[in-house]
Amino acid sequence: MIALPRLNVPIPDAVADLSGRHLPQRVRQARRQSWEACLHLSLCRHPRYEEGRQLALAGIAAASKVLGAHNPNLMHGWGDLPGLNR
Repeated sequence: MIALPRLNVPIPDAVADLSGRHLPQRVRQARRQSWEACLHLSLCRHPRYEEGRQLALAGIAAASKVLGAHNPNLMHGWGDLPGLNR
């Protein structure tokens, strides 16, 4: 299988909203859950927040399982964390 390259072409908000509305409800919820877990994970950097970090990683894994079953290109991982220099 050949993976499609990710394009860095900006998409207007209206087009992104329209395409997002065509996704099933469980996929939209999984996308929201994974994004919130990524934000939570970026805030849990101190060692005393280990439990919160583990919960955020479990949330990312559960959401990525749903997203991967629908479309493997929607999965979230370390590269999607906010604040990373790419």
